[in-house]
Amino acid sequence: MELDRIDARLLDLVQRSNRLSSEELGAKVGLSASGVQRRLKRLRSDGVIESDVSIISPKAVGRNVTALILISFERDRADIIDRFKRTISKMSEVMSGFYVTGQADFVLLVTASDMEDYEYFTRRLVHEGSDIKRFETMVVLDRAKAGFTVPMESIACW
Repeated sequence: MELDRIDARLLDLVQRSNRLSSEELGAKVGLSASGVQRRLKRLRSDGVIESDVSIISPKAVGRNVTALILISFERDRADIIDRFKRTISKMSEVMSGFYVTGQADFVLLVTASDMEDYEYFTRRLVHEGSDIKRFETMVVLDRAKAGFTVPMESIACW
């Protein structure tokens, strides 16, 4: 899909705050409110905008432990990878999961209420992922940056 300068500016604005009204967005990009709504509808239907979400502070809702987990498998087979993807997609503790290159096969971003809750999660994960060879946890001490904004400058200058 071809994105123009206005699309890029709209995407930049809505990924930083999806609470801006169509009128506010229109004033910032030089479109009418209905023009903004049409573009956003197209960007959503074309899959450019995957979701409209709010980023919640885990600690504010009692999720005091955040961890990055590196997972390596015994064998590199498509059925093992696909089964693991399905497993982690059903686990609410997994905030993000990435199939990666390098020493590990997957990197997971996980949240738990405490270490006992985290241990329960890891037991379930290892039990369901019987092909796991290596499991390494890095507990997050401080969240230096959180977000999902994708840089838009390369698409068009504004």
